[in-house]
Amino acid sequence: MLPLSLLNTASGHPLLVELKNGETFNGHLVNCDNWMNLTLREVIQTSPDGDKFWRLPECYIRGNTIKYLNVPEEIVDMVKEEENRQRSMRSNRGRGGSGNREMGGRGRGGRGGGNQNRGGGGRGGGGRA
Repeated sequence: MLPLSLLNTASGHPLLVELKNGETFNGHLVNCDNWMNLTLREVIQTSPDGDKFWRLPECYIRGNTIKYLNVPEEIVDMVKEEENRQRSMRSNRGRGGSGNREMGGRGRGGRGGGNQNRGGGGRGGGGRA
């Protein structure tokens, strides 16, 4: 499971973010980009000591300051189900293949094309029959 796919699925759901400096942010995930920068709404920020709290309407968190993310278990389950569904879709496609060789499918080896009377094959065969 990739972290960005997990975060994209978590959009709109509650999320706890702990920063490297010890501050925590509890809020609803609005957006996440490829660098794991987050935008949260309805946020409660807690100081590193845990003794001060702030209520913020919205905040932006730079991805490289994040130490820990706590995502609800239901989101993790949703991502696992989606990955399993995609995996089963990939396995049902079957193996490649040439289809009908007479209709011009390449198949294994050969030069493709369905018409075998083209001439040009072998020594001195350059013309048509």
